[in-house]
Amino acid sequence: MLRNAPKFYEVAKRIVEITEDTILVAHNAKFDYRILRTEFRRLGFEFKRKTLCTVELSKDLIPDQPSYSLGKLTRALGIPIADRHRASGDAFATVKLFKMLLDKDLKKNIIQESIRQEPKNQVESRLLNIVESLPSITGVYFMHKADGEIIYIGKSKNIRKRINQHFTATTHKAKKIQLQVATVTYEACGSELVALLKESEAIKQNKPIFNRALRKTVFTHALYSFVDNEGYINLTIDKADGRKKPITTFSNRQSAKNFMFSRTEEYNLCQKLTGLYETKTSCFNYSVKSCDGACVQEEDPETYNKRVQQLIEKNAFTNENIVIIDRGREVGERAAILIQNGVFKGVGFYSLNYQINNIDVLESVITPMENNKDTQHIIKSYLRRNKRLKVLNLD
Repeated sequence: MLRNAPKFYEVAKRIVEITEDTILVAHNAKFDYRILRTEFRRLGFEFKRKTLCTVELSKDLIPDQPSYSLGKLTRALGIPIADRHRASGDAFATVKLFKMLLDKDLKKNIIQESIRQEPKNQVESRLLNIVESLPSITGVYFMHKADGEIIYIGKSKNIRKRINQHFTATTHKAKKIQLQVATVTYEACGSELVALLKESEAIKQNKPIFNRALRKTVFTHALYSFVDNEGYINLTIDKADGRKKPITTFSNRQSAKNFMFSRTEEYNLCQKLTGLYETKTSCFNYSVKSCDGACVQEEDPETYNKRVQQLIEKNAFTNENIVIIDRGREVGERAAILIQNGVFKGVGFYSLNYQINNIDVLESVITPMENNKDTQHIIKSYLRRNKRLKVLNLD
């Protein structure tokens, strides 16, 4: 294989060119870097580059793996690898592993550390250069100061367009961001749901100075249930109360009312018992014969409550074990949002059915994320808006 390969001195100049102002990423980086430096030293050239080791990062971000060799680690994570122990095969596998590690680095330590080492652009051209360097994709973006500190986090279906809006806005906040920002990094998500979840998690983890408003809860109203004296399950929209467990949550009262009107019709429920028609007698729908009479005890509670329970189970996913499948970051890839026993576990990306059908591999692919009221709201509201989304039942 090496008989017709070029000698090191023949490719040395190209290696210098393509690695200039970069960080070398390798699996067991100390070994590869030592070999490169040794070969360059033989040519009388001092080769110096910053390095990142995916072995060390994996031990930190994916702990408790039985082995951290490239072959066994990628196999455990369901990462496809071809041409094992050949340069291209190992390199492509390392790229996919590194992308997964960047996903799992919720505090963005890898990115912030690398920015501290980058040469800075001239002040007068930096905003234009930043915009031109960004893609028009769905994802989460991070605005950094010169020392790498994250000052603002956002999400967009078109990152380049959104950053351009930040840089051309004239509000007091926008001007302060424009003065302080030195660079913008981004994380491709493919799926808007993944972007929403990652944005929420990143803001809570990093607490950027210009994200104060978004640190608060993202919903204001919720849907609750109670059983009245006649035995009927009543539904009511109210301000979100952390002491009570909601069926689902909403960004505002109007979106909650819109939801209830459509579901009342879909499940043939009583307007009085869903809180949409205040009356001491029958509801409006009863007068036009589209309510079966639960409001005046004509329909028996057991029959009526079965339909209400269907609505609750559809929108609460309590105790459900499901994977929501959405768009991936590239062709052939899919995003997976894992929910176990009704608890949001995290998000990940996969390209092989083996990864989604094997629960042990799936859990390794998933980046663990916090389950809180905001994430529950984000998932439920997204599912309401995207009814054709593929959902796999793990049971």
